[in-house]
Amino acid sequence: MTKLVMRRIYDKNLPSGYRVLVDRLWPRGMSKVRADLDLWAKEIAPSAELRKWFGHDPEKYLEFKNKYLDEINNNPYTKEFLKSVKEALQTQDVLILYSAKDEEHNDAVVLMEYLNSNI
Repeated sequence: MTKLVMRRIYDKNLPSGYRVLVDRLWPRGMSKVRADLDLWAKEIAPSAELRKWFGHDPEKYLEFKNKYLDEINNNPYTKEFLKSVKEALQTQDVLILYSAKDEEHNDAVVLMEYLNSNI
């Protein structure tokens, strides 16, 4: 059985699978060869305005989460993104990759919750 897995793109020894970067900006210091992505889904990432407002401040996380979920629900790319993830899950694990240092308060955590509820 295949599964969704969330990891920081800088982690060593990432598991194998369909690799999806969900950041709007390319991770600093990461080469495209090393990233070895199957999909860079920057369109599903939070808007630049929301990302800058949040600034990875844990105190703003709950409000950020609600605003980001609203963006996901109103994003015309969401349907295509879900389809890509579902198709990949039919044959392999899907790695949701992000670059944020805070592993508990970031957009990938919100997106994983969304995916787990909608796939």
